[in-house]
Amino acid sequence: MPQKNFPRFISIALIAFSLCACASRNDVPASAGLSEDDDAYCRANGGPVGSPQYVGCRKDRDVQRSNAIARADRSQRDLGEYMLNHPDHP
Repeated sequence: MPQKNFPRFISIALIAFSLCACASRNDVPASAGLSEDDDAYCRANGGPVGSPQYVGCRKDRDVQRSNAIARADRSQRDLGEYMLNHPDHP
């Protein structure tokens, strides 16, 4: 590789790595209503840490989050299948 292309290669690699860091499939969809910190929410609504109400609140939030992620994944998969089966529709 010529010496003058090396800085360009490094800058492209850094940009690619920074863009890859932005992509995450484990993010909770914004429509799930779970944007708050679970600990703060459950302390305010469930009681002190370690109480049965707090533990139940954390479990409920966990279930809601996993359901929201599953719904988002399912809708993305359905969209991909639709696009494969209907290539003539944009």
